Amino acid sequence: MNIEKKINFNSSLLTPKSRTDAINRVSTTPQKSAIIRIENVFKIYGSGETEVKALNDVNLIIEEGEYCAIMGPSGSGKSTAMNIIGCLDRPTSGHYYLDNVDVAQVDDGALAHIRNKKLGFVFQQFHLLSQLSALENVILPMVYAGVSNSERRDRAADALRRVGLENRLNNKPTQLSGGQQQRVAIARAIVNRPVVLLADEPTGALDSRTTQEVLDIFSELNASGITVVMVTHEPEVARQTQRIVWFRDGQMVHSNMTPSDLNHLTTS
Repeated sequence: MNIEKKINFNSSLLTPKSRTDAINRVSTTPQKSAIIRIENVFKIYGSGETEVKALNDVNLIIEEGEYCAIMGPSGSGKSTAMNIIGCLDRPTSGHYYLDNVDVAQVDDGALAHIRNKKLGFVFQQFHLLSQLSALENVILPMVYAGVSNSERRDRAADALRRVGLENRLNNKPTQLSGGQQQRVAIARAIVNRPVVLLADEPTGALDSRTTQEVLDIFSELNASGITVVMVTHEPEVARQTQRIVWFRDGQMVHSNMTPSDLNHLTTS
C-alpha cells in the first residue's frame, strides 16, 4: 500500500489500557456475532537476522454488519492483515475464524471455495475483463460458484441495478467511466452474496465526486446488512465508516477508533 500522507498518532491513543479496553468493548457487545475473529496471529517472513514480523500477535474481532476501515502507515501490517482476512494468505501461527470456520486450518481447495462463496473483493484497479460486457463481468464469479445458468443473468442484472447501472448492462469497460467501472466491480463482488465485502483502496483511482458516489454505495450495502471492511490511507474516506482499526509496526495499536477520533491525528 502506498501512503501519500505521513500520519502520526496522538500518544494518548496508544496506551496499553486503551487498547485492552477497546478490544473488551468489541468482544462484549451483545446481540451480534463475530463474522471475523483473529486470535494471536503472527505472520513472519524470513528467518534469523532477516526475519520480519509483518503481524505480531494480532487479535481482532469484526462483528456481523459492521462497516470498518483498516488504516496505518506503509509497512504497518494492514495489507498483510487484509490478505489474511481475505483468505489470500495464511498466518504463520494463530487462528482466523471467518463465519465461525477456522480458515487457517483448511486445505487450499476448501480455502478457494470459502473465498468464492463468503467473500467479495473490490480493489483500487477494477480488474474487469475488457472483452466482456458489464453483465458478463458480473456473471463470471457465479460460474466458478456453480450457480445455474438460469439464475446467473437475473442475479447479475440485480447486482448492477443495486449500484445504479441497470442501463449499462451491455456496455464494455472501455465504454464506462472510472466510477462506473468501479460500480461494476462492486456488483461483481456482491453477486455471490458474500458475508463480508473487502475493499482495498477502492477510491484510490477516483476523483473526489466519484469517490463520494462509490462510498455512498458502500454505505447502502452496509445498511442492507453486508459487513464491509475497507483498507484506506485517506482519513476523509475512513471517516465515513463506523469504526477504524489502526496498525503500526505489525501490531494493532487501536481497534476501536471512531471517525471523530481521526481528529487526534496530525498530517504533514
